[in-house]
Amino acid sequence: MGKPTGFMEHQRQTVKQRSPGSRTADWQELQLPAPERFLQEQGARCMECGVPYCNMGQLYQGMALGCPIGNLIPEWNDLVYRGQWREALRRLQLTNNFPEFTGRVCPAPCEGSCTVGLIGEPVTIKSIEAAIVERGFAEGWIQPAPPKTRSGRTVAVVGSGPAGLSCADELNKAGHQVTVYERDDRIGGLLMYGIPNMKLDKRYVQRRVDLLAAEGIQFVTNCEVGTGVTTEELSSKHDAVVLCCGATVPRDLPIPGREASGIHFAMEYLRGNTQQLLDDSSRADFISAADKDVVIIGGGDTGTDCVATALRHGCKSVVQLEILPESPRERSADNPWPQWPKIARSDYGQEEAAHRFGSDPRDYQMMSSEFVVDENGHVAGVKAGQVRWERDADGRYTPKPVVGTDKVYAAQLVLLAMGFTGPESQAAEAVGITWTRDGYGTNQANVFVAGDMRRGQSLVVWAIDEGRQAAQACSDFLAGIR
Repeated sequence: MGKPTGFMEHQRQTVKQRSPGSRTADWQELQLPAPERFLQEQGARCMECGVPYCNMGQLYQGMALGCPIGNLIPEWNDLVYRGQWREALRRLQLTNNFPEFTGRVCPAPCEGSCTVGLIGEPVTIKSIEAAIVERGFAEGWIQPAPPKTRSGRTVAVVGSGPAGLSCADELNKAGHQVTVYERDDRIGGLLMYGIPNMKLDKRYVQRRVDLLAAEGIQFVTNCEVGTGVTTEELSSKHDAVVLCCGATVPRDLPIPGREASGIHFAMEYLRGNTQQLLDDSSRADFISAADKDVVIIGGGDTGTDCVATALRHGCKSVVQLEILPESPRERSADNPWPQWPKIARSDYGQEEAAHRFGSDPRDYQMMSSEFVVDENGHVAGVKAGQVRWERDADGRYTPKPVVGTDKVYAAQLVLLAMGFTGPESQAAEAVGITWTRDGYGTNQANVFVAGDMRRGQSLVVWAIDEGRQAAQACSDFLAGIR
């Protein structure tokens, strides 16, 4: 522990972002560069606890606490404080395959479990993590490191999101020859097409993909398992298969008027926007919010990304409908430290909308009941009313409509951002497998599964952990083949 009194001498500060008014004029990243002294002072706030909950990654009373991949946070915080950046990078790389991703898009459950946060503000862990890996790239410390020997075994990884890439990385480090199959035209999964550029610049995704390729991983794009490649081809080419296809089936809203044009799933909207930016051309499937009243149904991270994207398109107005009540400003009694604090927050999209239109775009405890359709069959509005959350006979909270509270929100574009129900079935059907959540194996000895496909919709950091665990299970299997 470099500075025992650091958490008393320095207040928590976060990396500064560009102002909401300036950043909505482009698609560049939000954060500004952080001075080294700033990062060292923030690292000095780490107490190096006897029991560092920040890196536990365990469940407590049904909720996750700490970092799922077990990042050695106290160690690299101290090393940054001491100015030993290269050693900090080594410690970070022991547990995290892609800190440049988690340091940008992870909600930082580690910070929610920080011991300093029990009595004050937690350490700025996420920003330090991102700074370490970027220092590594800038200094040339991160270079391709292919395995010195090969096992002679081959593995197919299906899906190139964070789970697939971390799985491929670990298997490649173990000496296996890995081929990643991706149905999209670019590698990265949700890292490439599910997260807007201002949150995760795609050059950082491509930088990592290029590094993995230089280390010997082969990538095949525009190839969907079940259609582009058959079961027989996978079985004949590879000793093992790991399915990391994500949970990509969006939750729909089957209310009257759903058939109207102008109603889209959030990922369809976000994906088209990123493709438009990367291709630098006009696409036929590009959905624009320019000069439109936009209603986004869903209050999570994806909904926030839709808010921010619509603002950059130049929307006329934007509303985000959330069926749940607003979270409290402070921890409630049933949400103790070191659990993730379920408190009210304003993310970047809400800040930008408030700057543009003068108020937070979120309306809480609102349940949509009908899409208003004009004479041309296009959506013209969303009818929604307030709900109260009450316990039913089984003790579960359910939404009850409040009579007389219905209103119509004008909308020429509606985006459904209500999460996902599970994986698409083509890949599983293509290899004829089933699985449970008890482990990473399946009913076929040489087929494994990981990521959102296995555990359900979750965080990028959980997906990385899933990929690492599945890679270990796959390597154990390959070691037993004679």
